[in-house]
Amino acid sequence: MSDRPVVTRIAPSPTGAMHIGTARTALFNWLYARHTGGKFLLRIEDTDRERSTQDAVQVIFDGLAWLGLESDETPVFQASRAERHRVAVDEMLARGSAYRDYMTPDELEAERTLARAEGRVVRSPWRDLSPNDAPDRPFVVRLKCPLEGETPIDDQVKGPVRFHNKDLDDLILLRTDGTPTYNLAVVVDDHEMGVTHVIRGDDHLNNAARQTLIYEGLGWTPPVWAHLPLIHGPDGTKLSKRHGAQAVSEFADMGYLPEAMRNYLAKLGWGHGDDEIFTDEQAVGWFDIKDVVGAPARLDWAKLNHLNNHFIRLAEPARLAKLVAEIHRSRDWPLHDDHLAVLEHVIPFVRDGAKTTLELADATVFALKRRPLELPQKALDLLTEETRARLARLRQALAAAPVWEVPALEAVNREFAESEGVGLGKIGPPLRAVLSGGSPAPDLAGALVSLGKHESLGRLDDALSLTS
Repeated sequence: MSDRPVVTRIAPSPTGAMHIGTARTALFNWLYARHTGGKFLLRIEDTDRERSTQDAVQVIFDGLAWLGLESDETPVFQASRAERHRVAVDEMLARGSAYRDYMTPDELEAERTLARAEGRVVRSPWRDLSPNDAPDRPFVVRLKCPLEGETPIDDQVKGPVRFHNKDLDDLILLRTDGTPTYNLAVVVDDHEMGVTHVIRGDDHLNNAARQTLIYEGLGWTPPVWAHLPLIHGPDGTKLSKRHGAQAVSEFADMGYLPEAMRNYLAKLGWGHGDDEIFTDEQAVGWFDIKDVVGAPARLDWAKLNHLNNHFIRLAEPARLAKLVAEIHRSRDWPLHDDHLAVLEHVIPFVRDGAKTTLELADATVFALKRRPLELPQKALDLLTEETRARLARLRQALAAAPVWEVPALEAVNREFAESEGVGLGKIGPPLRAVLSGGSPAPDLAGALVSLGKHESLGRLDDALSLTS
């Protein structure tokens, strides 16, 4: 297929939340398509009509959109293609690569029992009987698997894998009600969507052999296979609920940025030298499916948090302000019209220590409080008569500051402490308490600049007006 443009796809089933493993698979398909100048497609495998609801489909769309991995073409819905799947089966019957199996349930159970006793796979007697002898009863259509030889899979991640044909059963292609089975539908859809590279989880590796035989049974060329290892928890076991978040939506709700997730997911099984942090453009330029490692990757929360902090520090304050505002609204914080501007102003002073946007929201609470602040008892205990007098003098020094910027205010605080003959430790705690109302806040100068001159002096005045 070297002369054909690369076409990759992600084909999730809309039966629940989008798992992080599906997200990683989508990312690798997207990266390889972008790296080669090809296309990245989406197919919704919605043949399970009871579980495939519109809400579940929307979960997939929302998850991919949040990750920034939207399809290059209109998504394909597998259930709408059932007639084309049946036509493909008719073509296989005509080519002799499939056959109608009229075994009754009792006959099938007897064959299964005999096959287990003989240590072989199930083989229907109808694979070698003439259709002219067919009884008038329901039938399934099965793949006529070769009885000898091997089916090789040249996997781009696992390397060469060979399957003995004698160990592959004649899988059902069409059920008695005429509905197609998974492996048949996948082959027909991938072929007609022009998919050249099937990049998916290694739990599908065995399917690659069966699907290769279906391709050959239809006279089609199989795609290039690449089966990705699973993602394990930090303890090396299969990722489960006990390890924390598993779904894309959960990571979004926990305050992770999509660019951080893309960077992190890319590192789960692939890498470029010692580069830990990179842009999307760099990842696209570097990524090759052949460089994916075959061993399972491990979820590492510390690395994810480090990456997320990095991208939080790079993000535009206006964007972060909108995200933080949504978090505050979800917590029923009474936001006002001017709060978005307040958040945008304060975020650069508090984001360096935030691992998630949830932590960033926590760090901005002090700036959203309305005067007069309700000081906690711990803050009130700091406001002794001596401290009040000192804060009053500091208030005068701050009011006289020629520039309301961090370096200038640091100098004012330092020079004031020297003039008082005390260390900053005597000034910092009560001033911080008065400015923040007991909430987390940045360093003193950062808090003052975050709040602005008018608000800072106003909070000082409110505290000084309190009766002891």
